[in-house]
Amino acid sequence: MTTATPDTFTSPAIDAGSGLREGYARVGDARLHYVEAGDGPLVVLLHGFPEFWYGWRRQIAPLVKAGFRVVAPDLRGYNLSSRPDRFTDYTADKVADDIRGLIRALGAESAMVVGHDWGGSVAWTLAMNHPEVVDRLVILNAAHPRKLNEGLRHPRQLLRSWYFFFFQPPALPEHHARARQWRFFKRFLRDARPRYTAAELDRYVEAWSQPGAVTGMIDYYRAAVRLGSKQALRPISAPTLVIWGQRDRYLGRKLAEPHPEDVPNLDRVERLPNASHWVHHDEAERVNELLVDFLAAPERSQESSS
Repeated sequence: MTTATPDTFTSPAIDAGSGLREGYARVGDARLHYVEAGDGPLVVLLHGFPEFWYGWRRQIAPLVKAGFRVVAPDLRGYNLSSRPDRFTDYTADKVADDIRGLIRALGAESAMVVGHDWGGSVAWTLAMNHPEVVDRLVILNAAHPRKLNEGLRHPRQLLRSWYFFFFQPPALPEHHARARQWRFFKRFLRDARPRYTAAELDRYVEAWSQPGAVTGMIDYYRAAVRLGSKQALRPISAPTLVIWGQRDRYLGRKLAEPHPEDVPNLDRVERLPNASHWVHHDEAERVNELLVDFLAAPERSQESSS
């Protein structure tokens, strides 16, 4: 059963007067916290590591202004969403099932889906496993699973992805993450330009400090490494846009281009030369233009034919 309900609790990450509404959705064995704003066609924004819904703060209002209903959930394990105890509960397949349930719980049959980093991996998986719920797909700095698996065969990409393996032991990574006021997690964000402000980082620290959240966040990497790639790779039918910050410290530039047979309806790969892995932060205005233009394309086609 999937249900979505408004909630009277207001996260401190929500500014008064922002127009954001807050709610929870029960989807299978998970309870997902989300924020939403606007009315119109549904756009679901999926954050990556080590962010939470707040990572999309620069995208929500422009998308609402363009006429969309925008929903940004905390993925399972993050911030105010539920945190299963076993690392096996953090596979991309299971998180994608959560998002399929969320879309239905919100009263929609399908949605346009945007994902960054781990949220991008979940978005790729959702579009493969549940194509009926994905109308259009936008990926920001997240390699298609086949390209990532190929990339990890090369020493240079393995070096870039060192933290996948650092996160494998029990307890030690969690201890290291909390040390020195979360310095380790903050360092993942250091490439962002402009730099994250102290107030923004305080909001991240608050999310990381939720009971059990740090383990949930790290368990995505434990599941990926320990369980390997058992994911069934199917061609993605949804029209797809890839946006890629070229100064990504963690993913090589060659990973941006999915194989044509995997994404036959690829619109294009838009490379932003001055953006880091945090492309939606660094080049927010350009990213917002790209999102609105691509996501509004079906509506514009209908208007021109009428």
